[in-house]
Amino acid sequence: MKVEEVRARSDEELAKQLEEAYQELFNLRFRAATKQLVNHRELRNAKRKIARLKTIIRERELGIR
Repeated sequence: MKVEEVRARSDEELAKQLEEAYQELFNLRFRAATKQLVNHRELRNAKRKIARLKTIIRERELGIR
């Protein structure tokens, strides 16, 4: 998901996506611990998605954009 797509969403949608991203990260970590995760880049991508969402939420709180 691109930054422009994320910025176009409402605050409620961002909060919901952030919650889903944390759940996805939890599931990926669980699969990694049980040696069921095939693509380890998924962990990195999930963390980046969370960071991207949190950054945009914080920008809105500060009124930057």
